[in-house]
Amino acid sequence: MSTTFQLDTATSRAHPTPAPMKRLTIPAIRARKDDGVTTEPIVMLTAYTARQAQLLDAHCDLLLVGDSLGQVIYGLSSSVPVTLEMMINHGAAVVRGSYHAAVVVDMPFGTYEQSPEQAFANAARLLKETGCAAVKLEGGEAMAETVAFLTQRGIPVMGHVGLTPQAVNVLGGYNARGRSDAEAQKIVDDAKALDAAGAFAVVIEGVVEPIAIAATKAIACPTIGIGGSAQCDGQVLVTEDMCGLFERVPRFVKRYANLAEEIETAAATYASEVRARSFPGPEQTYQPRKG
Repeated sequence: MSTTFQLDTATSRAHPTPAPMKRLTIPAIRARKDDGVTTEPIVMLTAYTARQAQLLDAHCDLLLVGDSLGQVIYGLSSSVPVTLEMMINHGAAVVRGSYHAAVVVDMPFGTYEQSPEQAFANAARLLKETGCAAVKLEGGEAMAETVAFLTQRGIPVMGHVGLTPQAVNVLGGYNARGRSDAEAQKIVDDAKALDAAGAFAVVIEGVVEPIAIAATKAIACPTIGIGGSAQCDGQVLVTEDMCGLFERVPRFVKRYANLAEEIETAAATYASEVRARSFPGPEQTYQPRKG
């Protein structure tokens, strides 16, 4: 028996609930791809809060606490300023709000590049203080030694190649990668290096489709596409993009809802009722919280 935390929506409080842990495991995710074939594609979405995790958990194999929270939650211009403390706080919230999906937390810029030892210290802190199952870091061959160092010491690692947002200052923007033959070959080589180093999966972001397909065929572990190809072994999107919470999204994003419009409409209706003094009184709407 292990203890997890379930968020009681009646009280908005997280309560410890003893229950057998039924989460998907990292080995189970890795085993989805067998001899180059993934019969059941891997579903991954980002999550940053306990409530968001609750809503997504049953439908996902993996929940990614992405450093994209820098832009999505904090309004930053990139993920570069995101801190380890931010990732720990949001990672712990997502773990508390989920029960089924394996939770992966991004290692932010500056917390793993210096040395394998630096990466281990910070990754170990992420696992200890959040309860997550794995970490994700960006970079290919340059990070292979670090990936091997972590996996050999009990920390599962998801890799990330192609468009790597933490390197936006070097790349000069968020344009698709792999348009030249040399860059295309490097992306495939990067994926192969991470696979050989022990990564349990590799995110392939923002590359032209033939490269995503070539990388997927070249490595034994699953690939997770985002702006890559439907032929990847799984897919991930930023949940806020998928739900239509932002006016502008990358071209590869399919919006499955338009929550921004619904929220704005709800807020406008609420505001008009308050200003007209027609807002329902406590006797019409109030229900005491339990506990």
